[in-house]
Amino acid sequence: MRVVTSLPHEIKEDEHLWITVRDGARLAARIWRPLCSDTEPVPAILEYIPYRKRDLTAVRDSIAHPYLAGHGFACVRVDIRGSGESDGVLVDEYLDQEQRDAEDVLAWLAEQPWCSGRTGMMGISWGGFAALQVAARRPPSLGAISIASFCDDRFADDMHYQNGCLLSDNLAESGTMFAYSTCPPDPALTGERWRRMWLDRLEAARPWAAEWLRHQRRDDYWRHASVCEDYSAVEVPVFASCGWADGYSNAVLRLMAGLRVPRKGLIGPWSHKYPHLGVPGPAIGYLQEVVRWFDRWLRDSPEYGGDAADEPVLRAWMQDSVPPSTSYEERPGRWVGERSWPSPNIRRDVHSLAPHRIAPLGTQVPDTVLTVQSPLSVGQFAGKWSSYSAPPDLPYDQREEDGGSLVFESDVLGEPCEILGAPVVRLDVSANRPIATVAARLSDVAEDGSATRVTYGLLNLTHRDSHDHPEPLEPGRRCQVEIPLNGVAQAFPAGHRIRLSLSTSYWPLAWPPPEPVRLAIHTAGSSLDLPVRPIATPDEVTLRTFDEPEGATPLATTAVEPGAYHWDVRRNMITYESALDVVKDAGTVRYEDTGVEIGKHVHERYSWRADDFTSARGDTEWTMTFARDGWSTRIDTRQTLTCTETEFRLRAELDAYEGGTRVCSRNWDITLPRDHL
Repeated sequence: MRVVTSLPHEIKEDEHLWITVRDGARLAARIWRPLCSDTEPVPAILEYIPYRKRDLTAVRDSIAHPYLAGHGFACVRVDIRGSGESDGVLVDEYLDQEQRDAEDVLAWLAEQPWCSGRTGMMGISWGGFAALQVAARRPPSLGAISIASFCDDRFADDMHYQNGCLLSDNLAESGTMFAYSTCPPDPALTGERWRRMWLDRLEAARPWAAEWLRHQRRDDYWRHASVCEDYSAVEVPVFASCGWADGYSNAVLRLMAGLRVPRKGLIGPWSHKYPHLGVPGPAIGYLQEVVRWFDRWLRDSPEYGGDAADEPVLRAWMQDSVPPSTSYEERPGRWVGERSWPSPNIRRDVHSLAPHRIAPLGTQVPDTVLTVQSPLSVGQFAGKWSSYSAPPDLPYDQREEDGGSLVFESDVLGEPCEILGAPVVRLDVSANRPIATVAARLSDVAEDGSATRVTYGLLNLTHRDSHDHPEPLEPGRRCQVEIPLNGVAQAFPAGHRIRLSLSTSYWPLAWPPPEPVRLAIHTAGSSLDLPVRPIATPDEVTLRTFDEPEGATPLATTAVEPGAYHWDVRRNMITYESALDVVKDAGTVRYEDTGVEIGKHVHERYSWRADDFTSARGDTEWTMTFARDGWSTRIDTRQTLTCTETEFRLRAELDAYEGGTRVCSRNWDITLPRDHL
């Protein structure tokens, strides 16, 4: 990323101020704005997240917000209630209180003498969720949003559940927020009341996974703040982006199809990062695109071409074939554009499934019954549900996974084939148990036999007809099911094969069913539906070249203690115990502007024993430290999730220290019934 030190406008920064919301609570804010806004009001752009503006997002904020301010916007970073130095406690995500507070913040911004009265919102992950959810509430000053790595359907396609399957990221995210929600405010900003604020947070703390496990089907809990319930509620222009290596790319495709407002979709090769910091590369000049977007919709700039005929609704990175790897610095490929989505350029090619073959188009296949009962080890090389690229966390060579799967493979491709969109697997299937999961993986098989996973999908078969009202399977009874795979843009070269792999487990990415399951697949009623995009479309869009990534000067930090990252798969051949260990140790970092030193150590462990499906276990351990000038605190949090055939058991521990003295110690032991899971 190129660092820009000369911007169109000189800026000023308010490092900390309070914004009071309707119930009297004060939220902590940081503002960058052009000096000229004192006499020439400008639009305000809000980023609203719980990740501590004072330190944990300070480096990222210092790259983006001064840059946007230097292009004529007032940029405002606000910590959600209960985080950073903001008042209150944080007990769950996307609550109505959180969204009401955001409306109050936007109203406050619109009334400031340096603001033109027009506001926007931007953000990635929680910040993207927040902007989209607040947009659906239609605050009067809000004129546009720019969002990355978000979701519009909190149940079907977030990090908690995927098509009725419980994701291990549900526990991992609970571990993240268990730690973040118990961090202390900085005494340099809050004064002596910091200790009371911190103790209130510790008293209110709980493992969030407990609440998420109380809602194992799509109910009002998940419908709240799921914008897919009513796309028409969003009446402002939306710029939505994500990466194919992220877990949230499906939401971009759905928004482009469901919204009826000016919109632009962008999907690159990236993991869970802003596109100007995108890994795998190529990163792009995303901040320039954000400036263009808000210039058009908050300033009515005549120079913007975003709604011109030559600008596609969707721009996607068509990924070239690569060997399997757990990380990539760059993904080769090219940008393609579609003027509308769904696109008339996409052809749905439906291939019948023959015994171990993806049949050529138009081939009639006899009905054959094929069975699969996967070992619990299938999934150990699946990578994370959403890649963060630290440590390397992408799926590895699929051949070991395919040994426990039912595999269908195409003939050798005589010419290249490119797909854009969501493949769909349709199965005529029966099971020998009332609860069953099916995982479907699509891979690019090279001439040397190596298999790179392109996309995948999951389905809890009890959710085959409804996420609201799951129903157990009748053992032996056939049913028709559809398994949507995650959307993707992928080129398969001539000489390669396309492989579809079906398994009955995909642990630890998804929690296994209560007991081993055997599926019977009837080939005559089963198929693979591919969204094929011609390599040259009749109305190919001429794409504007993205600028190189750039941003403002990053905040200065010093590494006090080095970090360490590990991703290890272990198997004990005496006890038959296996485990995936993920270590994300960020070391200790000093933030030079405030002098605070922060340490973060994370260990996730997912383990199992042989083919005992009730031996599945997830553990998370976090330690976070904050220290400066005689002030030091430490938070240790631990979670363990285990199961029986009928229940989940969640145990959690929280210990907090001021100096060497423990000021809080709490324990939880919660048992919850499995609900068709």
